[in-house]
Amino acid sequence: MKISIRRSRRAAVAVALGSVLALTATACGDDGSGTGGDKGEEGSGKGEIVFWDNNGGVRTDIWKEVIADFEKANPDIKVEYVGIPSTDYQSKVDTALQGGGLPDVGGVGAAMLAGFAAQNALEPLDDRLTKSSLNGKMNEDMVKSLKAAGGGDGTLYSIPTSANNGVLYYRTDLFEQAGLDAPTTWDKFYEAADKLTDAKKNEFGYTIRGGAGSIAQALDAMYGQSGITSFWNGDKTTVNDPKNVAALEKYAALYKKVTPAADLNNDFTKMVAQWDSGTIGMLNHNLGSYQDHVKALGVDKFRGIPQPTGLAGKRVQVSNPVDGLGLFKSSKNKEAAWKFIEFATSAAENSKFNKSAGQVPSNTDAAKDAWVSEAEPTKLAAAALSDGSTTIVQLPYYLPDWNTISKADNEPNLQKVLLGDMKAKEFLDTLADQLNTAQAEWNERNG
Repeated sequence: MKISIRRSRRAAVAVALGSVLALTATACGDDGSGTGGDKGEEGSGKGEIVFWDNNGGVRTDIWKEVIADFEKANPDIKVEYVGIPSTDYQSKVDTALQGGGLPDVGGVGAAMLAGFAAQNALEPLDDRLTKSSLNGKMNEDMVKSLKAAGGGDGTLYSIPTSANNGVLYYRTDLFEQAGLDAPTTWDKFYEAADKLTDAKKNEFGYTIRGGAGSIAQALDAMYGQSGITSFWNGDKTTVNDPKNVAALEKYAALYKKVTPAADLNNDFTKMVAQWDSGTIGMLNHNLGSYQDHVKALGVDKFRGIPQPTGLAGKRVQVSNPVDGLGLFKSSKNKEAAWKFIEFATSAAENSKFNKSAGQVPSNTDAAKDAWVSEAEPTKLAAAALSDGSTTIVQLPYYLPDWNTISKADNEPNLQKVLLGDMKAKEFLDTLADQLNTAQAEWNERNG
């Protein structure tokens, strides 16, 4: 019975997240609840609230614009903005859960949602959304994906702000000079990576992500090449399937052969900046960096296309988490905090935010704005994900341990693989053991 229930829940996660992608294209003592016994208060709906941005530095400017608009529309509410780099956000929240000092509102995307919800840190938002002006205006599949990622109880703990998708960016000017076809297949990708590299001239075919956030990119390359279409085979993960091992070996071998040595420690901000300012042929990231490339290169020197296809034109890629805003249960002014969430995801503000971020709006009215269809990577992603050529491998965001396993626990080991100090099989076997254990524990808790 446990197996059938687990499979149905995992299927729900897959359907919800897959639907999102098809449309596109994150102060207390202790009572054992995880929020330190502080259930917070509704408050007066006025005064000050604190907002933690889960992508501080990258989205700081646009969030400050949204906050300025909100304060103009709500002069009796002041928002204290705290920008926290994405690489530090989970640890910052976890520390505050133990020692106090949580904000009123914070970025809570699918990748972190289950862990925070398991600690009872977040206010359920179903009733607030139903009674809100946002009711019927949120992309239903984004809402479903966040409900599915919340740990299995079907509660909405985060209001979606945007959806993302993986993109292969390439320098059209460099490809034309070298007489290369667009890297639409993995064979063409590897051919271009090799041909565009001249290390003596500081020219490289590709930039690989070796720093924070590297695991998801590696998984995307693995499943994209292996063609494996499910993260689970029964009760066991497929990450260490021999086909994925071979794919990671080939992908990791790119490091320092056709990539800069600095890639070993590059997170996405450093990787994107390096690509925008240098002569590197290709970059794997997502829709979120599109505007950065436009500012640095203009629209004539690069393109952003869906991930390469494998055999018979089949494209396989891993899911990208929906981002959102959560209301922390310990807030002393939940009414004002909710007003901020409601305002930030309204049509005008959600459109403004996502145009800057280069991502897909969650507000259905905002998604109709002209800029959404004018951004080529978004249009191409939408086509690829709706024409039957792409299969999405759903990552297990519903596991409370997912974010820790996929970041802190294994990023150092992936660096060892890039350096040749650890075999790809050993790395993936270790990752698989951790995932299988986490899944078994989740099965036990959820019956």
